[in-house]
Formats: sequence, structure tokens, C-alpha cells
Amino acid sequence: MKKIILITLMAFICQTSLNAQSKEPENRGYSVSVGDEAPNFTIKYLDGTTQQLSDLRGKVVMLQFTAGWCKVCRKEMPHIESEIWQVHKNNPDFALVAVDLKEPKEKIEKFIADMQVTYPLTLDEDGAIFSLYTEKGAGVTRNIIIDPEGKIVFLTRLFDKDEFEQMKETINELLNNNKK
Repeated sequence: MKKIILITLMAFICQTSLNAQSKEPENRGYSVSVGDEAPNFTIKYLDGTTQQLSDLRGKVVMLQFTAGWCKVCRKEMPHIESEIWQVHKNNPDFALVAVDLKEPKEKIEKFIADMQVTYPLTLDEDGAIFSLYTEKGAGVTRNIIIDPEGKIVFLTRLFDKDEFEQMKETINELLNNNKK
């Protein structure tokens, strides 16, 4: 009996170790966590206007980190356009800020035209905004949902349809709660 228990325990330890090695780190390259206050930054729109993220307090904010060279971003963007932006763009309690990583205005304008998105892409020419939220060397294709109090409530990495659906549900719940 002791041998069976020992063998079972060893198998469990080996399996747990293999699972831990095969998974992405828990923070998924983020330097922020759910529950943290969203780091403030200056949003730089393509038309030259600026705004502080903190100016959007009271709204549900979706930050999308993207880049024109990113294939996964390109896969995700039509979903953001049709399933989030077109649904909520006229809601005064919602803001979508797409932050383009380290590309000049001209490339971003071409990217917008290529992708046929109508939501605002903003400048992060030196990656300073991205580095407020991520660890050094982290990959792009990220979404951060911020509640009306400025707290991070949802983080995504890459494009996973199930996670995307959860993110949409979170946005809808926050918007419904914000009306009360």
C-alpha cells in the first residue's frame, strides 16, 4: 500500500511540474495586476490632441495595445471593431483607446486604412506607455479593461476567442453597473 501511495504521489508531483513548465507565467508579461490602479499616461491622438488617461475616470475604458506588424493584433482588430467599438462607441460611459507600439503616425494611418477600423489609434512612439503596463521584452496584443474608478479589472494576452468573450462580458457588466 505504501508503494502505491508513493508511486501515486510521485506521478502527481511529476505531472504538476510538467504542467507548471508548459504554462505561460501567471502574469503573462504584465507588470500590473487586476485590482491595481491603472498607471496614468498622456494619450496622444493622431490629430495632435492629448488627454490624460485619468481624464476618463467615470468611464469604462478599454486599452488595446497593438502594432501594425503584429499578425495576432490584425486578427483581433476586426473583432474589436465589430463586437466592441460598434456596439459601444456612442455610449458616453465607454472609451476605447488603442495604443500603437513604437510606430510613427504615417504607419499608423496606413494600418488604420488597411484594417478598416474606425476606433482611435494613438501614439506610443518610444514604448513608454506600453512599459507602464508590461515587463521588459513583453509581447504586444494586449487589452486592459479599467473600471470607472480607474482600477484594472481584466487583462488579456494574445487573441483567444473565449477570453475575448469574457472581456466583452466584463465590459457589458461594468457598463450596466455604471448606469445604476
